[in-house]
Amino acid sequence: MKIKIAVILLLSLTSASAAAQTYPTKPIRLVVPFPAGESIDATARATGQLWGANLGQQIIVDNRGGAGGTIGSDIVAKSPADGYTVLWGNVGPLAIAQSLYTKLPYNIARNFAPVSQVAGLPFVMFTSAAIPPNTVQEFIAYGKSRPNALNFGSTGVGSGIHLITEMFKMQTGVAMEHVPYKGVAQAMPEIVAGRIQVAFNTIPAFLPHVKAGRLKALVITTPKRSSLLPQVPSAPEAGVPQLIGSSWHGVVAPAGTPPAAIAKLHQTLVAAIAVPDVRDLLVSQGAEPVGSSPDEFGRFLRAELEKWAPIVKASGAKVD
Repeated sequence: MKIKIAVILLLSLTSASAAAQTYPTKPIRLVVPFPAGESIDATARATGQLWGANLGQQIIVDNRGGAGGTIGSDIVAKSPADGYTVLWGNVGPLAIAQSLYTKLPYNIARNFAPVSQVAGLPFVMFTSAAIPPNTVQEFIAYGKSRPNALNFGSTGVGSGIHLITEMFKMQTGVAMEHVPYKGVAQAMPEIVAGRIQVAFNTIPAFLPHVKAGRLKALVITTPKRSSLLPQVPSAPEAGVPQLIGSSWHGVVAPAGTPPAAIAKLHQTLVAAIAVPDVRDLLVSQGAEPVGSSPDEFGRFLRAELEKWAPIVKASGAKVD
Protein backbone atom coordinates (compact mmCIF):
# COMPACT_ATOMS: atom_id res chain seq x y z
CA MET A 1 0.00 0.00 0.00
CA LYS A 2 2.85 2.41 0.90
CA ILE A 3 4.52 1.71 -2.45
CA LYS A 4 1.25 2.36 -4.29
CA ILE A 5 0.73 5.67 -2.48
CA ALA A 6 4.31 6.70 -3.24
CA VAL A 7 3.82 5.94 -6.92
CA ILE A 8 0.61 7.99 -7.02
CA LEU A 9 2.36 10.93 -5.34
CA LEU A 10 5.28 10.70 -7.74
CA LEU A 11 2.98 10.64 -10.76
CA SER A 12 1.07 13.62 -9.36
CA LEU A 13 4.25 15.64 -8.83
CA THR A 14 5.51 14.70 -12.29
CA SER A 15 2.21 15.76 -13.85
CA ALA A 16 2.27 19.09 -11.96
CA SER A 17 5.85 19.72 -13.04
CA ALA A 18 5.00 19.00 -16.66
CA ALA A 19 1.99 21.31 -16.51
CA ALA A 20 4.15 24.09 -15.09
CA GLN A 21 6.64 23.65 -17.93
CA THR A 22 4.01 23.67 -20.68
CA TYR A 23 1.76 26.45 -19.34
CA PRO A 24 0.13 28.17 -21.12
CA THR A 25 -1.28 25.80 -23.71
CA LYS A 26 -4.16 27.99 -24.90
CA PRO A 27 -5.08 31.71 -25.18
CA ILE A 28 -5.50 33.74 -21.99
CA ARG A 29 -8.50 35.96 -21.36
CA LEU A 30 -7.57 39.39 -20.04
CA VAL A 31 -10.67 40.99 -18.56
CA VAL A 32 -10.63 44.79 -18.65
CA PRO A 33 -13.52 45.91 -16.43
CA PHE A 34 -14.06 49.15 -18.35
CA PRO A 35 -15.45 49.95 -21.81
CA ALA A 36 -13.32 49.65 -24.94
CA GLY A 37 -11.64 52.88 -25.97
CA GLU A 38 -10.79 54.18 -22.52
CA SER A 39 -7.11 54.81 -21.75
CA ILE A 40 -6.89 51.80 -19.43
CA ASP A 41 -8.20 49.62 -22.28
CA ALA A 42 -5.66 51.02 -24.74
CA THR A 43 -2.82 50.36 -22.30
CA ALA A 44 -4.01 46.82 -21.61
CA ARG A 45 -4.25 46.02 -25.31
CA ALA A 46 -0.84 47.45 -26.18
CA THR A 47 0.85 45.67 -23.28
CA GLY A 48 -1.17 42.51 -23.92
CA GLN A 49 0.27 42.07 -27.42
CA LEU A 50 3.84 41.88 -26.15
CA TRP A 51 2.82 39.97 -23.04
CA GLY A 52 1.15 37.33 -25.20
CA ALA A 53 4.21 37.08 -27.41
CA ASN A 54 6.35 36.48 -24.32
CA LEU A 55 3.93 33.79 -23.12
CA GLY A 56 3.70 32.13 -26.52
CA GLN A 57 -0.09 32.43 -26.49
CA GLN A 58 -2.56 35.08 -27.58
CA ILE A 59 -3.97 37.33 -24.90
CA ILE A 60 -7.60 38.12 -25.70
CA VAL A 61 -8.93 41.34 -24.19
CA ASP A 62 -12.48 40.99 -22.90
CA ASN A 63 -14.10 44.32 -21.99
CA ARG A 64 -16.67 43.88 -19.22
CA GLY A 65 -17.49 47.42 -18.14
CA GLY A 66 -20.06 48.57 -15.64
CA ALA A 67 -20.54 49.42 -11.96
CA GLY A 68 -17.19 51.16 -11.64
CA GLY A 69 -15.26 48.12 -12.80
CA THR A 70 -16.79 45.72 -10.29
CA ILE A 71 -18.77 43.65 -12.82
CA GLY A 72 -15.67 42.56 -14.74
CA SER A 73 -13.72 42.11 -11.52
CA ASP A 74 -16.40 39.80 -10.14
CA ILE A 75 -16.26 37.71 -13.31
CA VAL A 76 -12.55 37.10 -12.74
CA ALA A 77 -13.00 36.48 -9.01
CA LYS A 78 -15.43 33.65 -9.88
CA SER A 79 -13.46 32.24 -12.84
CA PRO A 80 -11.50 28.96 -12.68
CA ALA A 81 -8.16 29.44 -10.96
CA ASP A 82 -6.18 27.86 -13.79
CA GLY A 83 -4.15 30.79 -15.07
CA TYR A 84 -6.28 31.34 -18.16
CA THR A 85 -8.36 34.28 -16.89
CA VAL A 86 -6.77 37.41 -15.40
CA LEU A 87 -7.93 40.93 -14.58
CA TRP A 88 -6.42 44.25 -15.62
CA GLY A 89 -7.81 46.39 -12.82
CA ASN A 90 -7.15 49.71 -11.17
CA VAL A 91 -7.61 51.56 -7.90
CA GLY A 92 -11.42 51.56 -8.24
CA PRO A 93 -12.42 47.89 -8.30
CA LEU A 94 -9.23 46.66 -6.57
CA ALA A 95 -9.08 49.09 -3.63
CA ILE A 96 -11.81 51.73 -3.30
CA ALA A 97 -14.73 49.38 -4.06
CA GLN A 98 -14.22 47.39 -0.85
CA SER A 99 -15.30 50.42 1.21
CA LEU A 100 -17.60 52.06 -1.32
CA TYR A 101 -20.02 49.24 -2.20
CA THR A 102 -22.37 47.99 0.49
CA LYS A 103 -22.80 44.63 -1.30
CA LEU A 104 -19.56 44.04 -3.20
CA PRO A 105 -19.82 40.51 -4.65
CA TYR A 106 -16.14 39.73 -4.14
CA ASN A 107 -13.49 40.30 -1.49
CA ILE A 108 -10.33 41.91 -2.82
CA ALA A 109 -7.99 40.31 -0.30
CA ARG A 110 -9.51 36.82 -0.44
CA ASN A 111 -10.59 36.40 -4.06
CA PHE A 112 -7.53 37.56 -6.02
CA ALA A 113 -3.91 36.50 -6.41
CA PRO A 114 -1.60 39.45 -7.23
CA VAL A 115 0.53 39.24 -10.38
CA SER A 116 2.05 42.72 -10.75
CA GLN A 117 1.37 46.40 -10.54
CA VAL A 118 1.79 47.71 -14.07
CA ALA A 119 1.95 51.44 -13.50
CA GLY A 120 0.99 54.32 -11.26
CA LEU A 121 -1.04 57.23 -12.68
CA PRO A 122 -0.68 60.15 -10.28
CA PHE A 123 -3.28 62.84 -9.99
CA VAL A 124 -2.61 66.52 -10.57
CA MET A 125 -4.53 69.36 -8.96
CA PHE A 126 -5.80 71.57 -11.79
CA THR A 127 -7.43 74.93 -11.14
CA SER A 128 -9.24 77.43 -13.32
CA ALA A 129 -7.15 80.32 -14.57
CA ALA A 130 -10.07 82.51 -13.48
CA ILE A 131 -9.04 82.30 -9.80
CA PRO A 132 -5.88 83.98 -8.43
CA PRO A 133 -3.97 81.20 -6.58
CA ASN A 134 -0.80 80.03 -8.31
CA THR A 135 0.41 77.60 -5.62
CA VAL A 136 -1.23 75.04 -3.35
CA GLN A 137 -0.59 77.14 -0.26
CA GLU A 138 -2.20 80.16 -1.94
CA PHE A 139 -5.17 77.97 -2.90
CA ILE A 140 -5.54 76.71 0.68
CA ALA A 141 -5.62 80.27 2.01
CA TYR A 142 -8.02 81.31 -0.77
CA GLY A 143 -10.33 78.38 -0.09
CA LYS A 144 -10.36 78.83 3.68
CA SER A 145 -11.39 82.45 3.23
CA ARG A 146 -14.36 81.25 1.14
CA PRO A 147 -15.78 78.16 2.89
CA ASN A 148 -18.01 76.11 0.57
CA ALA A 149 -17.86 78.83 -2.09
CA LEU A 150 -15.56 76.83 -4.38
CA ASN A 151 -16.71 73.88 -6.48
CA PHE A 152 -14.64 70.84 -7.38
CA GLY A 153 -15.44 68.47 -10.23
CA SER A 154 -15.07 64.72 -10.45
CA THR A 155 -15.98 61.81 -12.70
CA GLY A 156 -18.51 60.49 -10.21
CA VAL A 157 -19.20 59.82 -6.54
CA GLY A 158 -16.61 57.44 -5.13
CA SER A 159 -14.24 57.74 -8.08
CA GLY A 160 -10.53 58.12 -7.45
CA ILE A 161 -10.77 61.72 -8.63
CA HIS A 162 -13.53 62.42 -6.11
CA LEU A 163 -11.68 60.74 -3.24
CA ILE A 164 -8.27 62.32 -3.83
CA THR A 165 -10.07 65.68 -3.55
CA GLU A 166 -11.72 64.52 -0.33
CA MET A 167 -8.24 63.59 0.91
CA PHE A 168 -7.06 67.11 0.08
CA LYS A 169 -10.02 68.61 1.96
CA MET A 170 -9.35 66.45 5.02
CA GLN A 171 -5.66 67.31 5.10
CA THR A 172 -6.01 71.06 4.51
CA GLY A 173 -9.37 71.98 6.03
CA VAL A 174 -10.60 73.60 2.81
CA ALA A 175 -14.39 73.16 2.47
CA MET A 176 -15.60 72.82 -1.13
CA GLU A 177 -18.74 71.63 -2.89
CA HIS A 178 -18.65 68.46 -5.01
CA VAL A 179 -20.00 68.59 -8.58
CA PRO A 180 -19.91 65.09 -10.16
CA TYR A 181 -19.87 64.66 -13.94
CA LYS A 182 -20.23 61.61 -16.16
CA GLY A 183 -16.67 61.97 -17.39
CA VAL A 184 -13.73 64.25 -18.12
CA ALA A 185 -15.30 65.47 -21.38
CA GLN A 186 -18.22 66.94 -19.44
CA ALA A 187 -16.09 68.45 -16.67
CA MET A 188 -13.45 70.02 -18.91
CA PRO A 189 -15.44 72.99 -20.30
CA GLU A 190 -16.78 73.71 -16.81
CA ILE A 191 -13.35 74.20 -15.24
CA VAL A 192 -11.99 76.05 -18.29
CA ALA A 193 -14.96 78.44 -18.02
CA GLY A 194 -14.45 78.78 -14.26
CA ARG A 195 -17.85 77.36 -13.26
CA ILE A 196 -15.94 74.82 -11.20
CA GLN A 197 -12.67 76.03 -9.76
CA VAL A 198 -10.67 72.86 -9.21
CA ALA A 199 -10.43 69.27 -10.42
CA PHE A 200 -7.90 66.56 -9.75
CA ASN A 201 -7.17 64.29 -12.69
CA THR A 202 -4.45 62.39 -14.48
CA ILE A 203 -2.26 64.47 -16.77
CA PRO A 204 -3.02 63.87 -20.49
CA ALA A 205 -6.56 65.24 -20.86
CA PHE A 206 -5.72 68.50 -19.08
CA LEU A 207 -2.18 69.04 -20.38
CA PRO A 208 -3.10 71.03 -23.55
CA HIS A 209 -5.18 73.45 -21.47
CA VAL A 210 -2.27 73.98 -19.04
CA LYS A 211 0.09 74.70 -21.92
CA ALA A 212 -2.46 77.14 -23.39
CA GLY A 213 -2.80 78.97 -20.07
CA ARG A 214 -6.47 78.10 -19.61
CA LEU A 215 -5.75 75.98 -16.51
CA LYS A 216 -3.12 75.94 -13.79
CA ALA A 217 -1.44 72.79 -12.43
CA LEU A 218 -0.56 73.25 -8.76
CA VAL A 219 0.68 69.90 -7.42
CA ILE A 220 1.18 66.29 -8.43
CA THR A 221 0.17 63.63 -5.88
CA THR A 222 3.49 61.78 -5.81
CA PRO A 223 6.79 62.11 -3.93
CA LYS A 224 8.51 63.28 -7.14
CA ARG A 225 7.73 65.39 -10.21
CA SER A 226 6.48 64.15 -13.59
CA SER A 227 8.45 64.52 -16.81
CA LEU A 228 5.22 65.62 -18.53
CA LEU A 229 4.80 68.55 -16.12
CA PRO A 230 8.30 69.13 -14.77
CA GLN A 231 7.41 72.60 -13.47
CA VAL A 232 4.69 71.24 -11.16
CA PRO A 233 5.90 70.52 -7.60
CA SER A 234 5.48 67.16 -5.92
CA ALA A 235 3.24 66.87 -2.86
CA PRO A 236 6.14 67.19 -0.37
CA GLU A 237 7.56 70.17 -2.26
CA ALA A 238 4.16 71.89 -2.25
CA GLY A 239 3.78 71.52 1.52
CA VAL A 240 1.14 68.76 1.43
CA PRO A 241 3.38 65.69 1.96
CA GLN A 242 0.54 63.28 2.77
CA LEU A 243 -1.37 64.04 -0.44
CA ILE A 244 -0.21 60.85 -2.14
CA GLY A 245 -2.51 58.83 -4.38
CA SER A 246 -2.82 57.47 -7.89
CA SER A 247 -5.13 55.73 -10.35
CA TRP A 248 -2.78 52.79 -10.84
CA HIS A 249 -3.11 49.75 -13.12
CA GLY A 250 -2.43 46.20 -11.96
CA VAL A 251 -3.00 42.57 -12.91
CA VAL A 252 -4.52 39.92 -10.64
CA ALA A 253 -5.69 36.35 -11.15
CA PRO A 254 -8.35 34.36 -9.30
CA ALA A 255 -7.23 33.23 -5.84
CA GLY A 256 -5.85 29.70 -5.94
CA THR A 257 -4.18 30.09 -9.33
CA PRO A 258 -1.13 27.76 -9.32
CA PRO A 259 2.07 29.52 -8.19
CA ALA A 260 3.86 28.34 -11.34
CA ALA A 261 1.25 30.07 -13.50
CA ILE A 262 1.48 33.26 -11.40
CA ALA A 263 5.25 33.20 -11.76
CA LYS A 264 5.05 32.77 -15.55
CA LEU A 265 2.43 35.50 -15.88
CA HIS A 266 4.51 37.84 -13.74
CA GLN A 267 7.81 37.19 -15.48
CA THR A 268 6.41 37.73 -18.97
CA LEU A 269 4.31 40.76 -17.99
CA VAL A 270 7.25 42.56 -16.38
CA ALA A 271 9.31 41.84 -19.50
CA ALA A 272 6.58 43.45 -21.62
CA ILE A 273 6.43 46.54 -19.36
CA ALA A 274 10.19 46.95 -19.77
CA VAL A 275 9.98 47.23 -23.59
CA PRO A 276 10.69 50.87 -24.58
CA ASP A 277 7.55 51.21 -26.73
CA VAL A 278 5.33 50.11 -23.83
CA ARG A 279 7.14 52.34 -21.34
CA ASP A 280 6.84 55.30 -23.74
CA LEU A 281 3.10 54.63 -24.09
CA LEU A 282 2.65 54.55 -20.32
CA VAL A 283 4.66 57.73 -19.81
CA SER A 284 2.69 59.51 -22.57
CA GLN A 285 -0.47 58.73 -20.55
CA GLY A 286 1.02 60.32 -17.45
CA ALA A 287 1.86 56.94 -15.92
CA GLU A 288 4.94 55.71 -14.11
CA PRO A 289 5.86 52.13 -15.18
CA VAL A 290 6.28 49.76 -12.23
CA GLY A 291 6.46 45.99 -12.77
CA SER A 292 6.42 44.81 -9.13
CA SER A 293 6.64 41.25 -7.84
CA PRO A 294 3.46 39.42 -6.73
CA ASP A 295 4.47 39.87 -3.08
CA GLU A 296 5.17 43.56 -3.57
CA PHE A 297 1.86 44.07 -5.35
CA GLY A 298 0.06 42.16 -2.59
CA ARG A 299 1.51 44.49 0.04
CA PHE A 300 0.61 47.47 -2.12
CA LEU A 301 -3.01 46.29 -2.44
CA ARG A 302 -3.33 45.87 1.32
CA ALA A 303 -1.94 49.37 1.87
CA GLU A 304 -4.36 50.81 -0.70
CA LEU A 305 -7.34 49.16 1.01
CA GLU A 306 -6.27 50.71 4.32
CA LYS A 307 -5.58 54.12 2.78
CA TRP A 308 -8.86 54.64 0.95
CA ALA A 309 -11.25 53.19 3.55
CA PRO A 310 -11.20 56.23 5.90
CA ILE A 311 -11.41 58.63 2.93
CA VAL A 312 -14.52 56.85 1.64
CA LYS A 313 -16.06 56.91 5.12
CA ALA A 314 -15.33 60.61 5.63
CA SER A 315 -16.75 61.49 2.22
CA GLY A 316 -20.02 59.72 2.96
CA ALA A 317 -19.91 58.06 -0.47
CA LYS A 318 -21.80 54.78 -0.75
CA VAL A 319 -23.03 52.65 -3.62
CA ASP A 320 -25.79 50.09 -2.97
